[in-house]
Amino acid sequence: MKKLRLLLLATLVCTAVPAGILVYYVLFAVPIDGVYPAQIRVEQGDSLAAVVRKLRDQKLISNGFLFSLWARLSGAEKKIHQGLYQFESSAAPREILDRLVSGRGTFQTVTIPEGLTVKEIATLLDQMQIADKENFLAEAADPSLLTTLGLHEKGLEGYLFPSTYHFTPSTPEKDIILTMAEQFRKISLPLLNHPDGANSLTSHEVLTLASIIEKETGIDAERPLVSAVFHNRLKRQMPLQSDPTVIYGMKDFTGNLTRKHLNDPTPYNTYRIAALPPGPICNPSLASIRAALQPALVPYLYFVSKNDGTHLFSETIEEHNRAVKAFQPVRELSSRRAKSPARH
Repeated sequence: MKKLRLLLLATLVCTAVPAGILVYYVLFAVPIDGVYPAQIRVEQGDSLAAVVRKLRDQKLISNGFLFSLWARLSGAEKKIHQGLYQFESSAAPREILDRLVSGRGTFQTVTIPEGLTVKEIATLLDQMQIADKENFLAEAADPSLLTTLGLHEKGLEGYLFPSTYHFTPSTPEKDIILTMAEQFRKISLPLLNHPDGANSLTSHEVLTLASIIEKETGIDAERPLVSAVFHNRLKRQMPLQSDPTVIYGMKDFTGNLTRKHLNDPTPYNTYRIAALPPGPICNPSLASIRAALQPALVPYLYFVSKNDGTHLFSETIEEHNRAVKAFQPVRELSSRRAKSPARH
């Protein structure tokens, strides 16, 4: 009987020790060689093995096998949420797994659509509780920040890259702006700095034209055609007559553009000035920048909305007037280009 007791005790010890080691490593063992802050991104469809590999690569866990085993035993294997997780300091594997299962990623994902203005970006970030709208606009207009970005005389409009970003609710508004401006510098600026030799516009003028193209059409195939209309008009010193520029120059727009608005003497009223406005009217896409740099080789001077998101392009005023009569019969015929639907 005594031997049996000793055998049972030995078996219990042999079982308990590995279990204790497992529990210790999973619940309490913290890597001593980690570098913080550290972050991992869990993508949709990532397997447990892929997540564990990312944790090991960032030295957030010491033993991937035991972490995987605990995740499977606890039923957490299929419950890990995708997202971007940042760890400011070392954490026990149990805490890390809890965060992955609860989805408490410290970063919030926000997609800045192409064609938004700085004010619209501020509103979006405010709605998502990532930034305060007024603070964002104040930073966007701060002379010292604009000087840092080399935009003191140009302003920030047009120089924030539309993309998907990951910010924390505590990220300062200034850092958000710097992040978006850096993306513009890395992605858009190389394109602007290597224009076609036949293009006489400065990079700022190209960006300004791209922003107008962005507001005039959302159809990729039309962007070079819209660009051609504006390039042809600029060469002939004709007003661009773009409704989106007029709207941008208004303090408050209710959605109804009137003839009175078209006569308002603002720097952005391209019905009154035969030139580009002083700067971009939104933050354009790369597609619009390319179109501004490489207009289609067509003689068009006019285009009118076909009321289905596309446009009909014309070379002569006679052709244009017929198009206006067909697609915009309620509008008075004139020698100007009929307006496109504003996209806000």
